[in-house]
Amino acid sequence: MLNKEHSKKHQVKIFCTGGTIDKIYFDALSDYQIGEPVVDNILKEALAKFSYEVESILKKDSLEITDEDRDMIFQQVAADSCENILITHGTDTMINTAQRLEEIKDKTIVLTGAMQPARFRNTDAIFNIGYAISAAQHLPHGIYLAMNGQIFTADAVQKNRAAAQFEAI
Repeated sequence: MLNKEHSKKHQVKIFCTGGTIDKIYFDALSDYQIGEPVVDNILKEALAKFSYEVESILKKDSLEITDEDRDMIFQQVAADSCENILITHGTDTMINTAQRLEEIKDKTIVLTGAMQPARFRNTDAIFNIGYAISAAQHLPHGIYLAMNGQIFTADAVQKNRAAAQFEAI
């Protein structure tokens, strides 16, 4: 889906892969499931004024993402004409996917996610998406993770579950 005229080249391509950011709580099931991507609604509510395209390519918890899925993500990103890429991704294996994408040298690729679903009142998703969008538009070509108001590279970050944050190593 494009938020602008189809004739305009998009500034940011957003690939959605699922993860906590897109989870929905099903009360009757006492379970979470991956729902439709939330990033387009978040950007519309924020009155974003840049051209973007959203494409859902997976709806998986990141613990369920396989090497074959990472290869597919790689192929989709490498083949896209846009140089500024945002990937929404589950936080548990975001680093693994970032490492798989490191062969792509001609794009700025930023992965982000959330510790709490975007549909929750108390969520880091909205902040992380905004921060990652800015990073995708302004950083030099490379692969980055944008979490908790910080930018990381895949070789210098770890997820600290106890603190519910990413941190440099």
